[in-house]
Amino acid sequence: MSENSNGRSVIVAAVLVSLSVIGGSFFVADSLDRATAQLERATEVLEDMPLAAAPGGQPGRPSGPDPRKQYEVELGTAPVRGEKNAKVTIVEWSDFQCPFCNRVVPTLDQIEKEYGDSVQIVFKHLPLDIHPDARAAHAAAEAAHRQGKFWAMHDRIFQNQRDMRAETLEGYAKAIGLDMDRYRKDVVSDDVKQRIEEDLAQAQKLGVTGTPAFFINGRNLSGAQPFPNFKRMIDEALGAKG
Repeated sequence: MSENSNGRSVIVAAVLVSLSVIGGSFFVADSLDRATAQLERATEVLEDMPLAAAPGGQPGRPSGPDPRKQYEVELGTAPVRGEKNAKVTIVEWSDFQCPFCNRVVPTLDQIEKEYGDSVQIVFKHLPLDIHPDARAAHAAAEAAHRQGKFWAMHDRIFQNQRDMRAETLEGYAKAIGLDMDRYRKDVVSDDVKQRIEEDLAQAQKLGVTGTPAFFINGRNLSGAQPFPNFKRMIDEALGAKG
């Protein structure tokens, strides 16, 4: 993670502690749902705040891909949903424990419904250090990908994002019909770990430091953006393709 990303983590943690103090045993008195909602709202506000002073006293901003630039994004063997020869390719860097990644799932479903075979969606792994359970979930999804069932595992994980214990993930593997002997071998294999590391390295090379992050025909769109923002960029890409 970048220094700016670490800075945001510290600020969010401070907000969380403040909420606990102000509320007086906040986590005891209120449900986990309410606590999570409070933290998400605080994080949304922080997304638009300068995190630190840059050299010379100027407010620092998170570095990231230039939205005006078109990047070369290698797909490799990443999971793909949609028509292989689609005119528009949306590559997503996602973290299974990130609430904003979960929030954008219905938007991606809406894109598929509206654009059909004109769009394909590609998934890339970006488990962040601030999410300690994320890597296990990404390993489970990548192991499922080896058996052609990545998206089934993807959906199960996001439907119950708070429980990423090994036994829960193994239960998903059984439920979607994986060969369990192969799953148990793959999920802890160096090969699966390497695949995840490759996606992390590619994200770093492109300047991606947070999730979700998208590249629409090589142009960056960051965050859990509303459908109209995706639509604008997709329509531009389709127009450019003729």
